[in-house]
Amino acid sequence: MYTARYGASIRKLVDKAITAKRTRYECPKCHKLKLGRKGTGIWACKSCDAVFAGGAYAFRSEAGEIAARMIAEYSKSS
Repeated sequence: MYTARYGASIRKLVDKAITAKRTRYECPKCHKLKLGRKGTGIWACKSCDAVFAGGAYAFRSEAGEIAARMIAEYSKSS
């Protein structure tokens, strides 16, 4: 936790975002837990050097999950 001001709910949201930002994620290419954040929305694997676009604080954002689901449904129906 970084500050003691601005209310408990805001502090919890900030803490959750910072924790998600620092977490290592599984690489979709090599399936190792080596995916880390390089910048806002840029994620890179330290094992296979693959670079991905994702969410600002987490590799998979809620909006990205919805979009991927809609694309998969659309491609099945075509």
